[in-house]
Amino acid sequence: MISCDPVGDAAIRIKFNEDVTPTLNRKIRSFCRRLSHQAVEAIIEWVPSFDSVTVYYSPYHMSYETIRNMLLELASGDMLLGEDTKMLVKIPVFYGGSAGPDLEKVAKKSGLSVNEVIEKHSGVDYLIYMIGFLPGFPYLGGLPKELATPRLDNPRSSVPAGSVGIAGSQTGAYPLASPGGWNLIGQTPVKLFDPDRDAPFLYQAGDKIRFVPVSESDYRTIEKQVHNNTFQVEKEVIRNEQPSD
Repeated sequence: MISCDPVGDAAIRIKFNEDVTPTLNRKIRSFCRRLSHQAVEAIIEWVPSFDSVTVYYSPYHMSYETIRNMLLELASGDMLLGEDTKMLVKIPVFYGGSAGPDLEKVAKKSGLSVNEVIEKHSGVDYLIYMIGFLPGFPYLGGLPKELATPRLDNPRSSVPAGSVGIAGSQTGAYPLASPGGWNLIGQTPVKLFDPDRDAPFLYQAGDKIRFVPVSESDYRTIEKQVHNNTFQVEKEVIRNEQPSD
């Protein structure tokens, strides 16, 4: 079920040929933990995705065949054993208005009221399957099926930082201003990515995000606190949660 393929002359992709589920995500996190514990000098970094991990290495320190065999051995056995600790990160969001210009569209498509869309969207702890596209952009699983909405036919040339959106069966949040085709339903005043922080990212793949609805006045208050570096994002530790596919 596992395959290895070269990616250029200094990287290798380990692919877990399974459906994308929370169980597979836990296997990938387990593999990355094992990789970290190995502390192989030739390995520079690794990047997990939905169903694979790309490992970058120095071909001057280790041959492709050697690292391939090592990674395959590392990926063998029961990947669901061992401690699995992750964080639940609570992100405040002001839904609708100018912050969420597509909220009514999502409501109309789903057959729900605006308030019902907000309740359903904020009522899920979303699993971060991977981070990509932009630094800190979380691709989240767990969106209620009735909220699934196709991408915009004509993407916006600029989406504000902090925008929370829906594209197909996924939801996510823009850490930086960027062009984008997601349906925008709200915005967070929190900086999801800040290179000036000791920890630039608020979360990592495998963590969970909960969107917490706030009023416009609360949004403005938090926005000022973020500007003054006095706002603390609430986080909870989750240990050994059993994946539910």
